[in-house]
Amino acid sequence: MSSVSIFGEEKNPRGIPKAPFIANVEGYVGSPDSDVEGPLKNFQDAIAKYRYMDANLTQRRTGLEDKIPDIKKTLHMIEFLQERREGKKKADEDEEDLDSDEEVEESEGGKKPLTTTFELNDTLYAEAQLEDTDTVYLWLGANVMLSYKIPAAISLLRSKLDAAEASLKATIEDLEFLREQLTVMEVNTARMYNWDVKRRRERSAVEASEKKG
Repeated sequence: MSSVSIFGEEKNPRGIPKAPFIANVEGYVGSPDSDVEGPLKNFQDAIAKYRYMDANLTQRRTGLEDKIPDIKKTLHMIEFLQERREGKKKADEDEEDLDSDEEVEESEGGKKPLTTTFELNDTLYAEAQLEDTDTVYLWLGANVMLSYKIPAAISLLRSKLDAAEASLKATIEDLEFLREQLTVMEVNTARMYNWDVKRRRERSAVEASEKKG
């Protein structure tokens, strides 16, 4: 076998190595008489590594595709609370000709509780009234919940959403790249196997000819 390694220096942006296409099998193994058992085993090891990475990235993709809608739903709800809380203030700024009685009436209207439902589990919901508040509580994972002012919560969720969407995009790109490399390695394996079969047949033909001679 030649000293050519299976993986070259070329990698994708996340460091997954590119599989080389073996155009010249004889040149890769070193000589017409070289054993192909070692190279074929190396190819199978490379395929196993690619499949392991593919399984991990597929699991990651599934997790992100579940996580992103939850972030969007939470962000939408908090933005709604912010709009509801600030709606009357914006109206006051835009309508300076309102008299004091009307302003008092609007201020009191803005403090009416919001009746809604919240999820207890996948199939159970409960009704609740939300008082006017400038604070929300967010689950951060690992049984950790922290309180945030509404603007800070919106900023945090938007950054998490951007990061999750970017991670999902990169994961999908990596999966496509991995599957291309798997195809290349499977083609390499088939080409080397076929080359070895052809070589054995040619040897058998030569030996048979020599015996007849």
